[in-house]
Amino acid sequence: MWNRRKEEEPTPTPASTPPALSQMANEGIPMSTLPSRPTDPRTDAPRSGAAVLGKSVIVKGQIYGREDLTIDGEVEGTVELQENRLTIGPSGKVVATIKAREVVVLGTVHGDIETREKTEIRKEAKMVGDIRTARVVIEDGAYFKGAIDILRAEAPKAAPAPKPQPVASATTLSSPAIAASAGEAKR
Repeated sequence: MWNRRKEEEPTPTPASTPPALSQMANEGIPMSTLPSRPTDPRTDAPRSGAAVLGKSVIVKGQIYGREDLTIDGEVEGTVELQENRLTIGPSGKVVATIKAREVVVLGTVHGDIETREKTEIRKEAKMVGDIRTARVVIEDGAYFKGAIDILRAEAPKAAPAPKPQPVASATTLSSPAIAASAGEAKR
């Protein structure tokens, strides 16, 4: 009976796209309620270039990354940041195998840690698992149960010098053919 004209139909908007900050400000949402940049708990300075999993985030699976990561939530599975630093925050709970360049534990970790450079377990931290690292720091008051394997950086071994090949001299002739050619050379 009654049909809408095309210009009256609302345009569909994707529900999965979050509104931009400028749209939120235009809608009357105060900017002070928007999330602020995360800060480093040790210095209260803004972190630069670090990804953060917040307190309410729960991850079950594998995490691979190419940037520093701070985990304040819960992670179960595998965490690999081969060239970067992983920080488990004070409220972070990790049940995982961890591989990173450097790991700092402020929260709880159940699992093995393998680092190329250094593993730090701070005074309020709890760590249950084995550690393979070049350097380890366990502060007084931290709980640690497991084994530690210190990795030594091996200097590349020099290739063995090639053995000199024996050279036949005119004075030590062993075969008659060589002796005959040496005799012809004397004429």
